[in-house]
Amino acid sequence: MEQKKVYSLMVLTAFFWASAFIAGKFGVEEFSPVSITFFRFLFATIIIFSLMVKWEKKDWHIKKGDWKAVILLGLVGMVGYHILFFSSLIYTTTTNSSIIAACNPLITSILAAIFAGEVLGFKRLVALSIALVGVILTITNWDLAVMSSLSFNKGDLLMLGAVLCMAIYSVMAKKIMPKYSPLILTTYSFLVCTVVLFPFVLVERPLSSWAEISWQGWAAVVYMSIFPTVIGYLIQQISIKAIGASRTNIFINLVPVFSIILAVLILKEELIPLKLVSAGIIILGVYLNSTVKEEKRQLKDEQAFVKR
Repeated sequence: MEQKKVYSLMVLTAFFWASAFIAGKFGVEEFSPVSITFFRFLFATIIIFSLMVKWEKKDWHIKKGDWKAVILLGLVGMVGYHILFFSSLIYTTTTNSSIIAACNPLITSILAAIFAGEVLGFKRLVALSIALVGVILTITNWDLAVMSSLSFNKGDLLMLGAVLCMAIYSVMAKKIMPKYSPLILTTYSFLVCTVVLFPFVLVERPLSSWAEISWQGWAAVVYMSIFPTVIGYLIQQISIKAIGASRTNIFINLVPVFSIILAVLILKEELIPLKLVSAGIIILGVYLNSTVKEEKRQLKDEQAFVKR
C-alpha cells in the first residue's frame, strides 16, 4: 500500500479515536461505565473475532499456559481502562480527558524502564519531563495552587488511572507478544472484557430495561464498537506493517487535537487557549520521546510486525 494512502488512513483513524471521547460523553448520559464498556466490547468482539478466525486460520487459539496472562491483559487494558475512561467523562470535559490520554506513550516508557529494564537515557528523560509539565498544567487548569490544596478534578484523576491501566497493558503485552499476533491478543482481550462484565451488567439492571435507552445512546455505543475500536485497530495494524510502529504511533498525537475540535463543535465546550498550550506541550514531549528510541530495537520491532 502506498505511504500517502497509509498516512491518510492513519489520520482518519486518529479522528475515529478522538470521536470516541465525544461518543463516550453521550453514552455515559444513559449507560453506566460498566454497561457502556460491556456493550462496546460485546459488539466489537463479535466482529473482530470472526475476522481473527478468518485471517489467522488455524493459529488463532490461545495455549493453556498463556490464558492467565491473556486474562490479566483483558482485566487491566480493557475492563480497567474503559471503566475509568467512561467514569472520567462523567466528571470532566472531553478536552481534559483527551489531553491526559495523550501522555499514555510516556507513562508506558516509564513503566517499561522500571519493570522491563528499558533504558530511558537523557533525551527521553527530557521528553518525559516536558510532557509531565503539560499533564500537571492540564489537571491543575494552570493554577498551581491546586497542587498545594490537592483539590484536583475527580474526572482528571480517573483519566490518569485509565492511562496507567493502558500503560500496564502495553508493558505486559510485550512479554507475550512474541507468541501471538497483535490481532489475537487484542481479540481475546476484548472477549475477556465482555465475559467478565456480563454478570455485573445483569446485576446492575434487568435486561428488559435496556429498551428504555434512546436510539442516540445505542448509536453512540455501536459507533464506538465499529469505528474507533474495530476499524481503528485494523487500520493501525495495516499501518504498522506498511510504515513501521514508530511512524504509526506519531499519528496518536492528532487525537487530542481532533478531540478538542469535536468537543467545541459538537459538545459546545469552551475553547480555552491555555488548554491548547497544555496539549501542545504534551504532544511535543510524546513526539520527542518517539524520536529517541534505540534504532536497533525499533528495527527489530518493525521486522517482527512485518513477519506477522
